[in-house]
Amino acid sequence: MKNFNKMIKLIFKAVSLAMGVAVVAMMIMDAIAVEKAVLLLGIGLACASIERLIKLESE
Repeated sequence: MKNFNKMIKLIFKAVSLAMGVAVVAMMIMDAIAVEKAVLLLGIGLACASIERLIKLESE
């Protein structure tokens, strides 16, 4: 179970990082609308928050 929690936390961290990097890259290339960028950043923030909640719960 401990390995499962570590994997889930890693996945949420990776998704939140990927969303942030993707939004920056697409905004530089002018390939995304602001509304869609905010949606992607919201998903990334939600993943980071869930990862933090899992971390607090395990301590």
